[in-house]
Amino acid sequence: MRAALQINRSNVAHLQLAWSYRTGALQRRTPMIRKAAFEATPILVANKLFLSTPYSHVLALDARTGRKLWEYDPQVDLSGNYSEVTSRGVSAWQDSAIRSGQPCLRQGDNKWANSVVALRASSGDFVWGFQVVHHDLWDYDVAAQPTLFTCKDGTPAVLINTKMGHVFVLNRLTGAPLLAVEERPVPQSDIPGEQSSPTQPFSTISLVPEQLSASDAWGVTAEDVRWCQQKISASRWQGVFTPPSTQGSIVFPGNVGGVNWGSAAYDPVRHLMVANTNRLIAWVKLIARDRFDAETHSEQDNRIYGEFAAQRGAPYGLYRTFLFSPSKLPCNAPPWGTTEAVDLYTGQRLWDVPLGTLIPGQQTGSINLGGPIIVAGGLVFTAAAMDLYLRAFDIDNGQELWRYALPAGGQATPMSYSLHGRQYLVIAAGGHGKLGTKQGDYVLAFTLPRRDDRP
Repeated sequence: MRAALQINRSNVAHLQLAWSYRTGALQRRTPMIRKAAFEATPILVANKLFLSTPYSHVLALDARTGRKLWEYDPQVDLSGNYSEVTSRGVSAWQDSAIRSGQPCLRQGDNKWANSVVALRASSGDFVWGFQVVHHDLWDYDVAAQPTLFTCKDGTPAVLINTKMGHVFVLNRLTGAPLLAVEERPVPQSDIPGEQSSPTQPFSTISLVPEQLSASDAWGVTAEDVRWCQQKISASRWQGVFTPPSTQGSIVFPGNVGGVNWGSAAYDPVRHLMVANTNRLIAWVKLIARDRFDAETHSEQDNRIYGEFAAQRGAPYGLYRTFLFSPSKLPCNAPPWGTTEAVDLYTGQRLWDVPLGTLIPGQQTGSINLGGPIIVAGGLVFTAAAMDLYLRAFDIDNGQELWRYALPAGGQATPMSYSLHGRQYLVIAAGGHGKLGTKQGDYVLAFTLPRRDDRP
């Protein structure tokens, strides 16, 4: 346990590379490399690290040296045009009734979409469910993993982060809200035959802005501002949960978040939740089936910079993008991505700092995919942004204390572990094809120098 306290605010500047491993994923000859994203977080089991590449190739590494111990390649078919090519890691559990190599089957009826559900581990029986979005029309799936913690009165709780930036806190035994949840009326769909939900749940804690008007348009030039103002004014926008339309609708926060799959970290001593947030305007347009093929541009299949969805069998296809000005920067004012800390006992936001940048030399924050971790030494570690840095922040005030330039984009959540009396920090650095960050196939581990080696 003492080793887990080694890396702290007083010595984080001394962190150095302990080892590096190349997975070989970039050597795969497939056009899907342009959509590959190395988003895995390694796990430690029996002093071994386990992780997966974007192609679900599983690797076991020596946690001290980074040496490969074994690998398993499931031979994923890479001939299709997938929306995204990634695997966010592996899990592990022990079950004496399961033999090595036996498939693990899990079935469900999709009843609890956009929800967190609790199952009894001994039987798989359903205990409770909580739906954060009713009848999702915005790609507001619950991408973030639930976080377990204990409230100040001892109540076992579960924390749910969402792409809308809403943070729900529930009793994890019953599913009952511990912070108030209000069902509010929301804008309704104007598409014939579409019945949108009349209300949506809103939480006490909201991490990102939800208001937007043409006067809020931002740009580095007057032309950028005018373009963004016109686009916002011409779109349907009646607040968060404005449904898609044939006119073209604004979705704000966009479908990248809020909080995405990087989820949140929790400090039980300070009762702080830390999460990475995105603040971008998405724009969606429904296209009538008889016009869809004519309006489709096959080269536009990028989730960030524009993609079409055929929605075969439905009367409409869909086009989705984010609002970027002619200068290729977001139409809303920065910050466009932040790392944020909230006291879960009070709901108070303690600090909120830009994460990365889209304009060199300025603290604009950037689109980010990947989450933070908190270590006992009072530090928050995260990469995730479109620049190449892995950063350490002071958990008390958000001050950046250390950064390291990764050899490729760090669109992954780091992990820390202790082994043989030393604490390590490890991250997958392989970039994100659709986000456009530098691609690679690196796994990097950091540690402090031994005391007798430190200058």
